[in-house]
Amino acid sequence: MGQQRGKGFRGDGTGLLGRRAETAALDQMIAAVRDGESRVLVVRGDAGVGKSALLDHVASSTTNVRVLRAAGVESEMELAFATLHQLCMPLLDRLSHLPDPQREALQTVFGVRAGTPPDRFLVGLAVLSLMSDVSEDRPLLCVIDDAQWLDRASAQVLGFVARRLLAESIALVFGTRQPGPELRGLPELEVTGLPVADARALLESATPSRLDQHIRDRIVAESRGNPLALLELPRGLTVTQMAGGFGLLQAGTLPGHIEQSFLTRIEALPADSRLLLLVAAAEPVGDPALVWRAAERLGVTPAEAVAGGTDGLLSVDARMSFRHPLVRSAVYRAADSADRRAVHSALAAVTDARADPDRRAWHLAAAAVEPDDAVAAELEQSADRAEARGGLAAAAAFLQRSAELTPDPAQRTDRALSAAQAGLAAGSFGTALELLDRAEAGALDEFGRARIDLLRAGAAFAQRRGSDAPPLLLRAAQTLEPLDARLARDTYLDAWSAALFAGRLATTGDMREVSRAARAAPRPAGSTRASDLLLDGFAVLFTEGRGRGVPLLKQAASTFAGDDVSIAEVLRWGWLATAAAAAAWDFDTCMATATRQVEVARDAGALAVLAVGVNVFGQVAALAGDFARASSLKAEADAVRDATGTQVAHYGALVLAALRGRASEAFPLVDATVANATAEGQGTAVQYAHWARSVVLNAVGRYDEAFVAAELAADDTPELFVSAWALTEQVEAAARSGNDRGAAEALERLQDSTRGTDELWGLGIEARSRGLVSDGAGAEAAFVEAVEHLSRTRLRPDLARTHLLYGEWLRRQVRRSDARTQLRTAYDMFVSTGMEAFAERARRELRAAGETVRKRSESAASDELTAQERQIALMVRDGMTNPEIGARLFLSPRTVEWHLRRVFTKLSISSRRQLRDVLPTNGMETASA
Repeated sequence: MGQQRGKGFRGDGTGLLGRRAETAALDQMIAAVRDGESRVLVVRGDAGVGKSALLDHVASSTTNVRVLRAAGVESEMELAFATLHQLCMPLLDRLSHLPDPQREALQTVFGVRAGTPPDRFLVGLAVLSLMSDVSEDRPLLCVIDDAQWLDRASAQVLGFVARRLLAESIALVFGTRQPGPELRGLPELEVTGLPVADARALLESATPSRLDQHIRDRIVAESRGNPLALLELPRGLTVTQMAGGFGLLQAGTLPGHIEQSFLTRIEALPADSRLLLLVAAAEPVGDPALVWRAAERLGVTPAEAVAGGTDGLLSVDARMSFRHPLVRSAVYRAADSADRRAVHSALAAVTDARADPDRRAWHLAAAAVEPDDAVAAELEQSADRAEARGGLAAAAAFLQRSAELTPDPAQRTDRALSAAQAGLAAGSFGTALELLDRAEAGALDEFGRARIDLLRAGAAFAQRRGSDAPPLLLRAAQTLEPLDARLARDTYLDAWSAALFAGRLATTGDMREVSRAARAAPRPAGSTRASDLLLDGFAVLFTEGRGRGVPLLKQAASTFAGDDVSIAEVLRWGWLATAAAAAAWDFDTCMATATRQVEVARDAGALAVLAVGVNVFGQVAALAGDFARASSLKAEADAVRDATGTQVAHYGALVLAALRGRASEAFPLVDATVANATAEGQGTAVQYAHWARSVVLNAVGRYDEAFVAAELAADDTPELFVSAWALTEQVEAAARSGNDRGAAEALERLQDSTRGTDELWGLGIEARSRGLVSDGAGAEAAFVEAVEHLSRTRLRPDLARTHLLYGEWLRRQVRRSDARTQLRTAYDMFVSTGMEAFAERARRELRAAGETVRKRSESAASDELTAQERQIALMVRDGMTNPEIGARLFLSPRTVEWHLRRVFTKLSISSRRQLRDVLPTNGMETASA
């Protein structure tokens, strides 16, 4: 666009008129980037206010900075990654520098290779890595104009990148009228009209004769200093009109007036020139050869069009470009529908069906007067191609238009449903739900109605994971039973998953209702899959009890932990297999299933799955006493949640905070979880929160309060493993507060959950709880049994708590020497693990047993690290490279290095190797990071 679109340049070319503050801000931004920092800026303002001039300024005034430019085009908003392709095209020779998954993701979205549609966040990470790699040579400036017209896929990726820049020499500058959701919250520079004096000067430079002062001031006031308005509105007015004030602004919007000014100029052009402008307006790429070929099909020769001129509204060079986007919109909107259809038909005829089939299909659709099955079929093929590149929003748009052009009612409904499904996958929930409403009004069979229920449930679950999804999924599963038994069972398992999130807050479609329906449903033909075992196990657990349900759950969980289950099943239900293992007290399989799903999700770039997977893995790591790993996974869960917008409660953080025992950290998290999860209909998160509160209260010796919190969690969906965890807290709280009856009743319920198990976790917990309500030799035998069982597991927190309870019992039996042995073991384990509140409780008990112990901390220096710094430090300690860490945390390698330098400073070390000394392993880090 250059100065052609840059409004407000001084006549002597020394700079931008009235934009000293804005250009200074941009110059400071570039200076920071040259110093190795990252910057992001959204230049926001009305049409014609001079945003493009500022972008031209920053792009042209930089030295020793590589500049990439792209612009959104209104007619290309439905083409996936169109603007991103513009921006990154000059960098494609650097793809070989990227890790394989990232390189393959970009090759797929740019059509270089065929492959599985990549996760859009993996594409974002790939672009971040690509830009970071380029900026190693010299600073990089990316200028994206007309961002209000970015295609959705490009906007998502660029918004993702913008939020993750930190220590790279990269600047991203967006020009937009209003930032879309992907750019909201980024730093902004608002561009308003010129100051009055500068506006007067610009107006006078654009008018051939001296203006009457009152007329000049009126134009300046009514244009609000908009440079394009000041330059364009006086054009076409006679000297008399200018002098008398006739023809000036009336009611309406300023962009509308500017467009009208352009239209006045367009109407004065010869017919051939006007038609050329319309062809150029309908062809978004600006390819002169294509425009000329289409114009010739409409009877316009280049010589005739050039002879007529375009009054400076269209320039023809290597690309055809309009003076301003408002010219394009004015030309296109002013044309009658028949002329627009004729132009699109001509463009479709000259567009190469092999090289650019999607634009050809879009032109054919725009040329269609009535439903056309052939065009609808081409649009459907375009949707398939867009989906293969990961452009789900584009696929939805193609399918939506395909449905509109489909003559057959049944096929039209089917395509509308497919469009809704693509829209949901792209996160366009509003558009998808509108399409579902339209489809619902059409001709539907039973399978179509079931699909609508499935899609509505999917939207509800994706947005909130609350109580509204389970009944929709249950209804869909029941509708599908006579139509597709296999799909029905998968839907029942999804319904059970949704019901698990909803917990006691499910109004209808709770776990019991789903379990009963799944048990009564017909079984599909064929072999039994891991997911079938999972559904059967949970359904039997809730309908026939633990005796029959737990063996099925153990079998299902073990299958998910192995190599015989499909990747698709692991991605979809792997986290649920971890819950199955927990219900069976099988901790080793808990660890294996949690590890497997996270590994598979990372390899696949399935970040929505990863948002749940790392949450589950974090719980398992905390239960194993690997708080460093749990803290690292918590940070990763936060990063994934922030990147994807997935609304998953902080389950891993709750378990970690509960066992660590810092009341100042745990109680605010518990309170926030109860409030937010209740509002969102996530009942199981509320149950977790009550359990977490009871653990902390037991740790600090507030046993009466701990009993109340534990009782809330234990009575909430008693079939769930969280209820069993809460019962152990209830037994301890009751026993320590003298509530013998409460302790006995809680123990009896806990024994129901462990009866028949041969798993050391369940056996150890039951024995420890039995010791708390027993006397004499029976109590000691139970504690010894608990220590024996739990010492053979990886459950360090439970083992340490068992030593503590045994030591407390011994002290009360006035066996002080034996008590000190148990209490010292407990204290050392608590300190090394990081269970601060329990360590203090053990220290107090040791003092009461006659041994003075100074408070000590595992690593005061490492405690100064932020969660993200600790996570990076642990990954470096374990041998991961900066690119590998960046891929895990959605950061560039340079940002990883920046964080690592801060880690070195805080820990007073100078090399990666020294991290092994200051962050020692605790013997429990057996799972892959």
